[in-house]
Amino acid sequence: MAKTHISLTINGAPVEALVESRTLLIHFLREQLNLTGAHIGCDTGHCGACTVDMDEMSVKSCMTFAVQANGASITTIEGIANPDGTLSALQEGFRMMHGLQCGYCTPGMILRAHRLLLENPDPSEEEIRYGIAGNLCRCTGYVNIVKAIQYAAAKINGTSYSEAAE
Repeated sequence: MAKTHISLTINGAPVEALVESRTLLIHFLREQLNLTGAHIGCDTGHCGACTVDMDEMSVKSCMTFAVQANGASITTIEGIANPDGTLSALQEGFRMMHGLQCGYCTPGMILRAHRLLLENPDPSEEEIRYGIAGNLCRCTGYVNIVKAIQYAAAKINGTSYSEAAE
């Protein structure tokens, strides 16, 4: 099968590759670039385990062809940490607030929450629940995921989580 040349930016680094037109973005990331943080969950776009940030939008990479990402800027879970390698506010929030159990949904959930907080830096609990509705978690019941996002929002906004939760 013929391959198409694509050029994109992933986690701030330029990437060029040859891909078959039928290659899904999730497979390109995991198999060609060894960025295995995004998970393959349902292959139907329902679970959100494969969520990445592409051109300032949350995208389910199991529903996107790699050729569609040509020219795009993509952030994966591997690119979400602070530049010095420390945990981002969201990663810290998920850790501190026990926002994960098995961890399978966590990379996609963090990427979706990342976009949510960029669009709405101080979301209410209802806005958080609505904002992550396209990402499923089979373990947590979402309570601690919401707390983790509230924790991150408070940290980003320079308040403490206890103040934000009142």
